[in-house]
Order: sequence, then C-alpha cells, then structure tokens
Amino acid sequence: MLILLILCGAISAIVCGLLLRYGRSNGHRYSMSMPQRFHAGHVPRLGGVAMMVACTAGWAWIVVAEPFLSVPNKIQLSPRMALAWWAVAVLAVIGGVGEDLTHRLTARWRLAFTVAAGALATWILALHIPGLGIPALQPLWAATPWPGIALATFAVAGLPHAFNLIDGYNGLAGIVALICCLALAYVSLLAGDRQLAGVVLVLAGATAGFLLWNYPRGLIFAGDGGAYLWGVVIAVACVQLVQRYPAVSPWFPVLLLIYPVWETFFSIYRKLARGQSPGVADALHFHQLIYRRIVRGVFDDDNEARRMLMRNNRTSPYLWGFTVLTVIPAVLFWNNTPVLMAFTALFIVTYVWAYISIVRFKVPSWLRR
Repeated sequence: MLILLILCGAISAIVCGLLLRYGRSNGHRYSMSMPQRFHAGHVPRLGGVAMMVACTAGWAWIVVAEPFLSVPNKIQLSPRMALAWWAVAVLAVIGGVGEDLTHRLTARWRLAFTVAAGALATWILALHIPGLGIPALQPLWAATPWPGIALATFAVAGLPHAFNLIDGYNGLAGIVALICCLALAYVSLLAGDRQLAGVVLVLAGATAGFLLWNYPRGLIFAGDGGAYLWGVVIAVACVQLVQRYPAVSPWFPVLLLIYPVWETFFSIYRKLARGQSPGVADALHFHQLIYRRIVRGVFDDDNEARRMLMRNNRTSPYLWGFTVLTVIPAVLFWNNTPVLMAFTALFIVTYVWAYISIVRFKVPSWLRR
C-alpha cells in the first residue's frame, strides 16, 4: 500500500512540474474577470492531467506488480476491473480538461460528460445502492432495482461538480479529497477489502503529489479535470463499499462527503431563491465568504499579489477543520446509521448558522484572529 502512495505521488509531482515548465500558456486563457478568481498572475489549471496520469500508472501497477514483477501487494484487481475504473475516470476528466484548456465548454456539456461517466460506471461496474439504511423504507426500496441504480448514477454524476464547487483556494479541495480517500481506505481495510483500499490510495497518492505544487504557493491548480477525477473515483468507491458490505451504513459516505454535497445543494437553493440559474458562477460560496469577511483584515502587506496569496492560504484551513469534524464521526461510527444521520443533521444546522452569521457580520472575534 505504501508503495502505491509513493509511486503515484512521485509521478503526479513530476508531471505537475513538466506542466509548469511547458504549459504556462494555459493560465493566460483564464479571464481576470471570473468571479471565482482569487489569485494573482496566470496559473495553469492542468493538475487534473497530472493526477490522471498518476492514477493510470498506479492502477496499472496494481495489476502487473504481483503476477508479472513478483512484487507482492495482495490487491486482487483484475485487468478488466482496472480498465473499468480507468474508463469511468477518464471519461469524466476529459470533460473537465476540455474546459480547462479552452474555457469555452458550457456547464451543460460538462454535466453531460459526468452523467455519461455515471451511466458507464453503473453499467460496467454493476453499481447500485442496496438501501437507505431506514428499515421502514427498505421493503419499498428493494421491490425494484431501479431506485438504487438511479441513485448510484446520480452520485457518480453529481459528486464531481460538488468537488468543483469547493475548489476555490490553494489546497482546499485537494486536502478534502485526500482526507476522504484515506477515510475510505481505512474503512475498506476494516471490511477486509484491499482492492477498494488500493484503488483509492492511488488517488490519494496522486493528490498528495499535486498538493506539493498547489499548497501553499498555488503554482498549479487542479482545474475542472482534477475536481471531476476526485469526485468520480470517490463516488464509485463509496457506492461499491456500501454495495459490497451490508455492515457499512449508506450514511457513512453521506457524512464523509457532506461538506461538498451540502455546499452544492445550498448553492442551488440560494441561486434559485435569488432568481438565478444554478449554473451561473458567483462569489457567495461559503469558502469565498470566509476569504472576504474573516480572513480579509488578517494581513497587512504592501504587495497586493503576496497579500492575496497569504489570504488564499489562510482560508483553506478553516474548511479543512470543518471537514475533519465530519470525517472523524463518519470513520468512528461507519456502521451506525442513527448516529451518522444525527451528525449529518448537525452539520447542516451548523453550516446554515455559520453562513448566516458570516453574511450578517456576526462572526466571533476569535475566528478572525
């Protein structure tokens, strides 16, 4: 397992370095007027390409290491299964990288790519969600397989966009994805599934290599391609974990991923309430409010670019802490549905309270220090 982290981390870091050397022109295409832009200079948004290359190498290593290279790893991943994971991931990443390269791919087309990835995953990996963890609803849910298939497709298609929504500051979405991958690997190992643990550790290693360049200096961004890679792989792993092991509560992945998921649902509600299309970008997401209203007065520096970078870096840890507060109970109570549901509800209430407090400038003074 450790060799997967090292191998994928090294490949991701090397490819990121090459992209920085030869792909800087990509950063010039990102408009200075974009509402979600909180950095100075022109930064390439091709980290997703580097992570996809590293994941490809990592999954290939799992397949060939033991039978062909005599390197024991005890991870039973067949070439067919590895190819299925790769095909689903690369289909989603293509849509994201297309936007990263051209900045002209509409939200509808990007959604089409992730929906296609979700449908492909449901088909070739036979994904379905066997239940909701609510006994009263289980007979109705089990009467036909279509609700479980539809929800699995929706999860795989939607989570990439949730990660893209929180990908606004150096290290923010990357650390959230890394934490989620490690949590998934831990619960997979508890269930005795080294295959699933190996698959997500490949993504964890690729993410770690990318973060060496992304945080704290923000030399390269994940872009839509990186966010879609995180979302689709983590979503498929979550569905497979719940599908394979009845002891794992379906509310484990819900609580594990509640921050990006709830940020997405809340943003849709917020925009619809203001009469806007959910696909229109704005600067009112939770992490953007923290940047503007909590971290705003922390630094006093004459260099505007350096001041923006320092504020950018200070924003992410607030959300990392928010994520850890949901990941810890998710990992501790991964098989206890009532407790997981209670923590999920607690997060939603806390999020809404925090959001309203920031909007109304009622943030406690200790958070601004």
